[in-house]
Amino acid sequence: MVGESVHQLVVPDVPSSPESMTIHGILPRDLAGARPLPEAAETLRRALDGRFLLTWFASVEIGFLRRLYGSRRSWVRRTIDVRQMVIELEGFDQDVRQSLSSAAEHYGVPVDNPHDALDDAMVTAQLFLVVAARLEARGVRTTRSLLGLTRA
Repeated sequence: MVGESVHQLVVPDVPSSPESMTIHGILPRDLAGARPLPEAAETLRRALDGRFLLTWFASVEIGFLRRLYGSRRSWVRRTIDVRQMVIELEGFDQDVRQSLSSAAEHYGVPVDNPHDALDDAMVTAQLFLVVAARLEARGVRTTRSLLGLTRA
């Protein structure tokens, strides 16, 4: 739920590159008061426990979470890839390069601040609702079937 969302800045292990600062808009001064990675990781772990994960490009997110927590987390089985849902709906090739912003624009989902983690999460959730409704009309009606798309 939106009211339960968690957004936190984390002190990076290495200084941010100019490219990263340009893409994400997070400057060194913005990290004053940011949390150390172990502390932020514990908050994230608690937020993930027992919940489904909606992701855009699940392999990237799963890779991040594996580096953070190791490979034995049950969240991998509860990950739904909204990008994969779009690929299924549109009949795209698996190697199609489509950004979250371009998919959102295609389906009429507003994007306020691309590459901001909280905004990207909200856009992914809204896109999920739109695409899931369209897939449901095509017979993809269960959580199990959506999870299966992530493993495609």
